This record gives sequence, structure tokens and C-alpha cells, in this order.
Amino acid sequence: MNERVVVDHDIPVAERRARRAGLLWLLAPLAVLAAALWGLVAADPLAGFNNGAPPVENLTVERTVLDQDGLRLLVRGGGSEAMNIAQVQVDAAYWQFEQTPPGPIARGSTAWISVPFPWVLGEAHKVTLVTNTGATFEHEIPVAVPTPVATSATLSSQALLGAFVGILPVAIGLMFYPALRGAGPWMMRFLLAMTVGLLGFLFIDTLEEALEFAGQSAAIFQGSAMVFLAAAAAFLLLMAISRREGRPSGLALATYIALGIGLHNLGEGLAIGAAFAAGAAGLGAFLVMGFTLHNITEGIAIAAPILKARPLLWRFAALALLAGGPAVLGMWLGSLAYAPHWAALALAIGAGAILQVIVEVSASMIRTHEGRLSGLLTTPVMSGIAVGVAFMYATAMLVKI
Repeated sequence: MNERVVVDHDIPVAERRARRAGLLWLLAPLAVLAAALWGLVAADPLAGFNNGAPPVENLTVERTVLDQDGLRLLVRGGGSEAMNIAQVQVDAAYWQFEQTPPGPIARGSTAWISVPFPWVLGEAHKVTLVTNTGATFEHEIPVAVPTPVATSATLSSQALLGAFVGILPVAIGLMFYPALRGAGPWMMRFLLAMTVGLLGFLFIDTLEEALEFAGQSAAIFQGSAMVFLAAAAAFLLLMAISRREGRPSGLALATYIALGIGLHNLGEGLAIGAAFAAGAAGLGAFLVMGFTLHNITEGIAIAAPILKARPLLWRFAALALLAGGPAVLGMWLGSLAYAPHWAALALAIGAGAILQVIVEVSASMIRTHEGRLSGLLTTPVMSGIAVGVAFMYATAMLVKI
């Protein structure tokens, strides 16, 4: 209770003047910037460069919905100025359309384009959007099928399928825990190294998928830059969190592995959901079987850091849910509604999380070898990395399309 409250008159006059001067120097450049922007708009010095050429236009189709009323497209403007859609062609024929909201589509904004087109089940259709300047933007519908609607039955079946793809194989992998507990030092190092190998493959695979989605997103999002920046931010943030109380090991390290794998499984769920939404039901079933085999090793990777511990049963269930549960969310998003830029961002965060786990597991192996980097060059470590990469590469052949 002896603390003294410092009020303004307790601060020396010189210090108060210094603070006010610092605030003034902070506001001065902002005022100059505001004045410069106002002058740019008012004087329009760029008018002299206008040679009559139309503005640069860019339009990206982010979603396609097919139902009994025809087809609807969610488009996003990305040009230098607002743009107007004047005509819509479907299979080289002009159709009336309705735009919501009406009017010009500003840079970065979205609008729904509804066309009462009698699409044919299983057929391919080509949509061409024509602006008032004559610019055209094409969108392909490879296989026309009704877009799934969100019902309790649909969500339940997708949740069951997502659990089969994500949670079940991870749980099966964790079931190897009792058999692996008796592993000696050589096998322990081999298993941790195998974890690094499979996570290394997942990192490259996730980054590749993120860049693929980024290429489909609107140019305004700067897809490739967004992917690398988001991955770097996720890596640095998770590294800072994991090092708050020293270097993670045991259950903490297993949790970070499960988190990184879970973010990767979100992308796998997106792929399966999108396959079903596009009408490739047989292809989706093949992907389900491939992903199930592909993910079993992930459960072994999560179990590797805790072989010397005795976690409670509910912790195993929590790890399986953390690693496999995002596949359910990915199924819902992939089949019902998702935009390419959001998918790219989610996968980029997953890539950063996986890279953080690779660093932590590698650091853990170095610590067990008296802190020397030569510990990564031993036979069990090198062979484990090779086996992890080879197994993931082989099983990935089942899921690549």
C-alpha cells in the first residue's frame, strides 16, 4: 500500500516536452502522407498518361454452385478499376444473368453471377464472362453435378468419412505404442529419425499443395508470397511458444507433432471433399483408401517421443483427435464451400507447423548425442530418415491424381 501514484505534475518538465516532441515527430510523417494522397486524388497528375487504353481487368471465379435453378458463380474483381460484367456465355451461347450485388465489381470485392442454364448431369460446360470493355474470362466445369447442400445427413456422413480418413489411421498408428515401448536405444533413434523423414515429406507435400491452391486464387492475394509468409510466421510463432519453457520433449513434442500433422490432414480432407463435390465419387473412394494407409505411419510418429513415458489413455485419444480431427473439417469445407486463397493459407500454416516439428525433433536427437551434430549422421538416424521418406513417397502414389 506504499506504492506512489505518479501523476503528470510529478514528471519533470523537460521529460514532458521530450514526450510531446516525440509524439509530434510521429504524427508529422503521417500528416505528410495524408496530404500527398489527397493531392494525388485532387490534382490527378496521372491524367496526362491516359492514352485511351482500357483499364487492366482481372476476374477470378472462386466458387461454382449447380442446382435446379441453373448455375451460380462467385467471382472476385482484381483489376485496377471497378469492372462491369456485360455478357455471359455458356458453351458459346449467350444467356441472361443476374448479378448480386448489381453494379461494378470493385477491386477485391465479390459478386454472385446467376445463370438459368439447364446444365446436363455428368457433362462438361464452359462459362465465359465478358466485361463492358470486351475482356473475356473463362471458367471450366469439368463434370456437372449438383452441389452438395448442408443437411444433417450430409454433414454426418462426411464426418464419418473424415474420421475414417484422419482419426482412425492415426489411432491405429498409436496402437503400436505398447509394442514399441521395449525398443532399445538404436530403435528409439531410428523411430525419431523416421518421424523426421515422414514429416519432411509432409512439409514438401503440404507446401506444394498450398502453392497449387495459391495459383487458383485471385491475383490480389499474391498467392506465392502469402504462402511463404504465412508458413514463416507459423514457424516462428510456434518456435517462440515451444521455447517459452525450454525445449519441448516427451508429451509436449508429441503434441506439436500431432498439431502439424492435423493441419496437413486438413488439406487432405479438402482434397477428398472437393473430389466428391466435383462428381468424382469413385476417385474419392480411391483417395479414402490411399489416405488411410498413408496416415497410419503418422500415428507411429506421434508415439515415438513418448515411448519412455506412460501417458493416460485419454491423452492418446486427444492426440489422435488433434492429428486426425481436422480431416473432418476439411471434408466439410471441401465439399460445401471453400475459396482457394483460404485453402492455401491453411496449408501454408500447416507447412510452417510441420517445419517447426522437424526442427524440434532433430534438436531432441542432437541432445541425446551429447549435443553434437554428428548425432544426426549415425546409421539409425540416416536409415530412419530414408525409411520415413520412402514409405510416405510410396503411399503417396495412392493419393496423387
